[in-house]
Formats: sequence, C-alpha cells, structure tokens
Amino acid sequence: MKKILALITFTLLVSGCVGMPDGVKPVENFNLESYLGTWYEIARLDHSFERGLSRVTAEYSMREDGGVRVINRGYSAEQQIWKEAEGKAYFVGSPDQGFLKVSFFGPFYGSYVIFALDHAEYQYALVSGPNRSYLWLLARTPTITDDLKETLVGRARELGFDTSQLIFVEHD
Repeated sequence: MKKILALITFTLLVSGCVGMPDGVKPVENFNLESYLGTWYEIARLDHSFERGLSRVTAEYSMREDGGVRVINRGYSAEQQIWKEAEGKAYFVGSPDQGFLKVSFFGPFYGSYVIFALDHAEYQYALVSGPNRSYLWLLARTPTITDDLKETLVGRARELGFDTSQLIFVEHD
C-alpha cells in the first residue's frame, strides 16, 4: 500500500508541473522546424537558475528520439564565466500546438507554453511555465523595437503576469 501511495504522490507531483496558468493558451498551427535555432532572452521573470545572468540564449535542435534538445546559456559577470544547461523537451499534446514539457533534471518536467508567436517569421515569442511566476520574452535578435516590446509586455500583463517584475536582459 505504501508503494502505491508513493507512486500516486510521485505521479501527481511530476504531472502537476506540466500544467499552464488559467487563461493562457498555447499557440495553434505551431511549426517546430521554424522554431528551432537560436533565441535571445529579451526579458524574464527572476528565478534562481538564471539569477545574475546576461547574454542569455536558448538553442533548440532535434534529438534522435524525436524530442528537442535545449541548450540554455548565459554569462555571469560576477563569476566571469558562461553557464550552460542542457535539457530535453517533448510535446505534451499535438505537435501543431505550442505546448511542450522540458526537463533539465532527470525525470522532472516543467511546462513550456508558447502563448504568443510571430507565426509569419518566427521572430518573437512569449513563453510561460506552469504558473504566472515563469515568463520569458524571446526573440531571434538580441534587441527588439520598443513598440514590439510594449505590445508583448502588454499581452503578458493582460493575462495576469506581473510584468513590473520583468528583468530586461543585457546582450552587450
């Protein structure tokens, strides 16, 4: 009985991390091939795993098992070193929906919900985790126009993200 209870608890714990915030919906008509490549982090909500990092990028490529290889990289000026983490991602549902689960730590996955995307050129995206404390504004270039930044931040604000806490990443 204890083993069954432990298994149920573990399953609920792991599956609870691949949800999404209420009102946030993943983009439809998603094309993974167009999403692959390098993305620059324009802004993020603070988390310990990225704290103090500048020049943050994410590189997405295909894995042999059909998943996505994720390489996150950023520079720590305090330590004067580059930090890098490799993970893997898989679609939660349909591959034409921008909803993946990503893992950097063994069997533990977190949500990667693409809820705003430049469908025409794949030049910018807004990404959420399982709740509103995770938010990333990504672009194909290290900078974006102020108008685009205001539009994307406004979209995130409308969906209940605390955009006053955004960290705008330096790419010098």
